[in-house]
Amino acid sequence: QVQLVESGGGLVQAGGSLRLSCAASVRADSTWTMAWFRQAPGKERHFVAGISWLSSMPYYADSVKGRFTISRANGKNTIFLQMNSLKPEDTAVYYCGAGRYINPETLYSREQYNYWGQGTQVTVSS
Repeated sequence: QVQLVESGGGLVQAGGSLRLSCAASVRADSTWTMAWFRQAPGKERHFVAGISWLSSMPYYADSVKGRFTISRANGKNTIFLQMNSLKPEDTAVYYCGAGRYINPETLYSREQYNYWGQGTQVTVSS
């Protein structure tokens, strides 16, 4: 069983920054993909950013491209999401997801991820 723990959420004003962390209970290898999703009240859980351990290539939703940066700690079981220029519409619970043998063409889909953290709240005031 894999456990994921998110941290770093909080309350910030529009234009501010936050850095989220996700620590996994097992060491990730080249079979793993990890990603950030977010879910606003009454909405579906949507992809934000993801990274494959095989390629190290980052992927981003159009809504956050240029503002958010996903990264991983080399040799560690941790990923980060640096969020800059935050907007009120970024307000959501942010979840860390992980899965194995995920085709890059499908890593945007929440159905591909087998493991989820409990989430961390990000609130951006206007």
